Amino acid sequence: MDVKTGFFYLFSVVLLLSAFRVVTARNPVHAVLFLMLAFSQASGIWLLLNAEFLAIALVLVYLGAVMVLFLFVVMMLDINVDSMRQGFWKHFPLAAVLGGVVAVEMGAVLLHGFGQTEAIEGAAQAAGVPNSKALGILLYTEYLVPIQVAAAILLVAMVAAIALTLRKRKDSKFVSPSEQVRVRAADRLQVVKVATTQPAPAIQEAAQEAQS
Repeated sequence: MDVKTGFFYLFSVVLLLSAFRVVTARNPVHAVLFLMLAFSQASGIWLLLNAEFLAIALVLVYLGAVMVLFLFVVMMLDINVDSMRQGFWKHFPLAAVLGGVVAVEMGAVLLHGFGQTEAIEGAAQAAGVPNSKALGILLYTEYLVPIQVAAAILLVAMVAAIALTLRKRKDSKFVSPSEQVRVRAADRLQVVKVATTQPAPAIQEAAQEAQS
């Protein structure tokens, strides 16, 4: 077994373990961290397949932006884990079916995807251009519509994450900036006129008794 095969098995084992911990971790923050670890191992496997552009894009886009955003959103939402676990077995059959469909689709991609990778490498070598440039030409010519659909889905996910983060919370002390700008001194400050000197109550009562 050569070094490349050893790294492939290492990245694959860590990827499978981290993916398993994503769905079994009880803490949502830990699940997101395991997902980030799974993405890093997937980028390593892509590097072994000479798909350096996809590996770098996975690290920069997902690990550097999307997953960090998800991590902050999960931490800010203050999710009640106990309430989420109550309907686990109720939704387990549907989740199992969807998981099986995803597994079948991934198996089909793995079985037929390496030929496409070899085709891209062959086209890049024949045209005398780098692998990243050949992949970009392929994506923005034959797969332009799926790229646009994926961009729209990511935009919707970003807007939803911002909307969930900026929702009105009861435990948050928030003051509208527009109200702060329109505030007036008369609304916040009230001047009350008081006498300069006032006798103590006990002395005042004693004086009144002496006069009576």
